[in-house]
Amino acid sequence: MTSRSRSASTALAGLAAAAIALTACGTGDQAAPGAGDKIKVIASTSAWGSVAQAVGGDAVEVESIISDPNADPHSHESTPRDAAKVTDADLVVYNGGGYDEFIEQILGDAQKPTVAAVEGEHEGGHEHGHEGHDHSANEHVWYDLHVVHEVADRIAGELGRIQPAKAAQFEQAADQFETEIGALEAKVGEIAAADQGKPVIVTEPVAHYLVEAAKLRDVTPQSFVNAVEAETDPSAAAVAEIQDAINGEQAAAVIYNPQTESPVTRNVRTAAEQHRIPVVEMTETLPEGKTYVQWMDAQITALRTALDQDR
Repeated sequence: MTSRSRSASTALAGLAAAAIALTACGTGDQAAPGAGDKIKVIASTSAWGSVAQAVGGDAVEVESIISDPNADPHSHESTPRDAAKVTDADLVVYNGGGYDEFIEQILGDAQKPTVAAVEGEHEGGHEHGHEGHDHSANEHVWYDLHVVHEVADRIAGELGRIQPAKAAQFEQAADQFETEIGALEAKVGEIAAADQGKPVIVTEPVAHYLVEAAKLRDVTPQSFVNAVEAETDPSAAAVAEIQDAINGEQAAAVIYNPQTESPVTRNVRTAAEQHRIPVVEMTETLPEGKTYVQWMDAQITALRTALDQDR
């Protein structure tokens, strides 16, 4: 897989807080769907598309722009087809925080209602809300289960405004989804209770919020993380530092993102396997045929199993 190559404009996203944004689309020329019509929802990635599907049920038609489980979402370059989908959607669900900036670029300066999960700036013509959490340090907020159920609530609210007759249905679906998220949070709590403080190494901090909630200790050398996040090759000193950590068996598990794989991260994985340190894959998009809850549950279970081996 090639290394990530975000557009230069993505760097500007650091000026705004990471956000989950739900944008109810439509202009004066675009009629809202009727009571019997399906609401067209476009999501930037399959993670958010699955959340929207869980809330909207059979009242929505959801399409995710980035859904390939083998692709690196950071490298996505939008197409005219993407632009057409976003423009024609009744609701757009995206991550924000610079992660899927192509969505904001497509939306341009259009003044469309936006609900943000975290405090942000007025960016790209979209009014970001002033609630939620500061996720400016790490944009992978779909690994923050609390944020995910907040987003489900906000999707329900937007869908209810689009089709008021089904507002109660959407709220009920969001409540059910939140119950399932609560079960996941309980599993993470069990990890925290049993494994608090255990050291882990990450090849890319995709699961930062999950690691934090599980009260694990990320011992990845900061210089290595900084290089990965900057999409540059880590220095020889950074690579040596992480190899020393693995050779010294200083980690209970290695959390590996295969979608941002590089020769350096492959070497980390190989070294971990040679030292019999469990490797847990955590990805950015859903495996084919899985829902968000199924996907996250499998990853949390895999992490718990890996940490159990260290007992």
